Amino acid sequence: MAIWQVWAGGLLAVLVLMTVIWAISVVRHDASLVDRVWGPAFVLSAFVYALLGDGAGPRTALVLVLVTVWGLRLGLHITRRNWGKGEDPRYRAMRERRPDSFAVTSLYRVFWLQAGLAWTISLPLLAALHRPTPERLTWVDGLGVVVWLVGFVFEAGGDLQLSRFLADPKNRGKVMDRGLWRYTRHPNYFGDTTVWWGLFLIALATGAWWAAIGSAVMTFFIVQVSGVALTDAGMAKSGSKREGYDEYVRRTNAFIPGPRKD
Repeated sequence: MAIWQVWAGGLLAVLVLMTVIWAISVVRHDASLVDRVWGPAFVLSAFVYALLGDGAGPRTALVLVLVTVWGLRLGLHITRRNWGKGEDPRYRAMRERRPDSFAVTSLYRVFWLQAGLAWTISLPLLAALHRPTPERLTWVDGLGVVVWLVGFVFEAGGDLQLSRFLADPKNRGKVMDRGLWRYTRHPNYFGDTTVWWGLFLIALATGAWWAAIGSAVMTFFIVQVSGVALTDAGMAKSGSKREGYDEYVRRTNAFIPGPRKD
């Protein structure tokens, strides 16, 4: 099967998934359900690419394991974090601006939009799984796994540390500046992008340099749109600013980990 056909199969699968979740969100009046399936959407794409691709081998197994661990952990983390809290304020604001049409327009403005983004970002998965040649793993694959591991530790570790910090009533109103958060204000976002550059390196082992587009799109959106920039803007508001936040910003790298500026 041609690579564009495999890629189209991934798009169809993700669109079906997002449409089903949209229907559930209409019943529950909660468009933020889309965030819970963001990670699992990549798992679905990966398995579709593997099934429609031209072969199986150690690289196929490796990529499926890596993306499944990453995607399911992220989905479970967001589900636990948002459980019982109602609709995310971002989507609630969109609903309030168009109360009569949001149930319908959210299908393409939220769910299909994220499906399209996931489809584009999944290019490293497509490259690694469509035709996994050379069949044997190379040192580039090994480097990709190392980079993926670094990213996963930062993302999963950062999420875990923040969850524990916020669960302690003693920390209410304080800034999380411990553990990985001591070296970057966004270890989870740094980790997420690093995971995808690790997956790109595995794709690069097959010669697919063009797969960098997917990792670059993920990095752009995390840094400039929905991750770092959005979180920083929310934290900087006077009404939500935590004790010591300005000092934390001054001393701590925004994205790439580094020593504190004491």
